[in-house]
Amino acid sequence: MTIPSPLITLLLGMGLVLAGLWIGQNVSLLPVDASVNAPVYDDLFRVLFSIGSILFLGIVGLLVYSLVRFRRRAGELGDGVAIEGNLPLEIVWTAIPAIVVLFVGIYSYDIYERMGGMVPLHDHSAMHAAAMAAADASTGDAGPALAVVNAPSDERIWGGIANAGMDAGAALGPPLSVDVTAMQFAFLFHYPDGDFISGELHVPAGRPVELRMKANDVIHAFWVPQFRLKQDVIPGQPTLLSFTATRPGSYPIVCAELCGPYHGGMRSTVVVHEDDDFEAWLTKNRPAPVTVSASRATPFA
Repeated sequence: MTIPSPLITLLLGMGLVLAGLWIGQNVSLLPVDASVNAPVYDDLFRVLFSIGSILFLGIVGLLVYSLVRFRRRAGELGDGVAIEGNLPLEIVWTAIPAIVVLFVGIYSYDIYERMGGMVPLHDHSAMHAAAMAAADASTGDAGPALAVVNAPSDERIWGGIANAGMDAGAALGPPLSVDVTAMQFAFLFHYPDGDFISGELHVPAGRPVELRMKANDVIHAFWVPQFRLKQDVIPGQPTLLSFTATRPGSYPIVCAELCGPYHGGMRSTVVVHEDDDFEAWLTKNRPAPVTVSASRATPFA
């Protein structure tokens, strides 16, 4: 009994798809996820990895089969059979990649839009205020959103829309604002609440954070792989990066934009604290209040 070729092709195709899906869902190449932004990126990565695994297994399998099945046999000296083409096959291998590329493009666009990439420049502050209002509504606090409305209209905002849209309930308390200065070859973090500067970024877990970033010299990039966030910091263009960390720990901050001869050494660390530990760290690093002694206050008797 001879099994029809279409049935064999169908079974092989189903096995190939199942194998690729299994690899994409069970083989992890990403670092630990540590922000509310990470799951949506990880879902896209798993889809792309599954598609890549299916293509890799299919192409390599077909090549190996062709090398074995159509190899030159002993004593064969002539040319192979001339094949003009196969219209149904050409339609299939054109249509399937087109559908896959269209799906990936729509999926990626949706994530990019949710992160604020398609919002016009002058509308960013209003969109961010709406996002923070949604987060505050879930916690019963409507105060912080009012302050965001007054944000400069020329700021580039990235990340905040996804934070509110994906897991608004995870964000506790008003946003923590930190001023970030990127320069050759370091990141400096200024905490307006405590009025001090740190060489490391310290943030609480489960609370939204707003990084108001600027560059003093050339283009830099603020990248935390565990947060799945990377944002260019461009001279003359203020940038607001919003995120909510979820997993306490220490994670590397990497400059992902070639910024000079010591670009590779432009690194720092973001430390995610439990809320009480963060308040203790903030209190410890606040400058001590300046007091004027009585003898200095009244120099003349």
